[in-house]
Amino acid sequence: MKYFRYCTLIYLLLIICKGYSQELNCNISVNTSKIQGTNKQVFITLQKALSDFMNNTIWTNNVFEINERIECNFLFNITEEKSTGSYVATLNIQSRRPVYASSYNTVMLNYVDNDIAFDYMEHDPLEFSENTYISNLTSILAYYAYIIIGLDYDSFSTEGGTPYFEKAERIVNNAQSSGKAGWRASDSRGRTNRYWLINNILDQEYEPLREFNYKYHRLGLDMMDKTIEGGRMTIKESIVELEKFYNSKPDPFMHYFQVVIQSKSDEITQIFSRASAEDKRRVLNIMVKIDPANLSKYEGLK
Repeated sequence: MKYFRYCTLIYLLLIICKGYSQELNCNISVNTSKIQGTNKQVFITLQKALSDFMNNTIWTNNVFEINERIECNFLFNITEEKSTGSYVATLNIQSRRPVYASSYNTVMLNYVDNDIAFDYMEHDPLEFSENTYISNLTSILAYYAYIIIGLDYDSFSTEGGTPYFEKAERIVNNAQSSGKAGWRASDSRGRTNRYWLINNILDQEYEPLREFNYKYHRLGLDMMDKTIEGGRMTIKESIVELEKFYNSKPDPFMHYFQVVIQSKSDEITQIFSRASAEDKRRVLNIMVKIDPANLSKYEGLK
């Protein structure tokens, strides 16, 4: 009898753990304002299917409590219906990470993918395999799920996201034979597609960017509940290291570097808006140099 109760308890615990094991809390939106004269019900069904796929798939072997799930948004902008069930779109992706002992969420990824093409008929099942290419839609979703998880893990431990980035790389390799855009090096002259993003992340020459991710978040932002000045100092040091990486220029495009800057430009301005005049000047000079495209954002540090 005791053995039966013990087994029942273990079984219930496993169910509970499984119930809390999903890693993502993903909000999916599908915008169809650019296409006319088509059955919009299919996109309502698609949106729910995408949400179920992202939120109900177990992406790692780790257990996540509900409050630990990674917040992210996916916005599909459908731009063309090439034929019945065949669509062209852009995809806006954003993910966030809570800062320790605060209600603040920091942006980890703010990215736009312009190479989205997929087939979907209403009520089609969304199937995915890590080892085999099944569809472009699920490959894209899974790729960004692993990118988001990898970035999150990198922010908690040095290169902690490597296993998930390697899964994203495997998806790229499997999808290259599909002929769909975004998966091959040659698909982008400016090296700004899915292939180049994961290529940069796993390139040893880009390790300083992954170190920046950890130092900025875990040793900087997460420490600001104890000492604002201490956390800000660590973030300043990480920005100085970012400048050194920028000066090294491992390639002329540095796609992953641009992705990092895009996610942090507003926040850096906010963090140093109340810093000392010397720290403001130091950070301003660096950011104007490494991120001239966002020059106007740093005006507040003058």
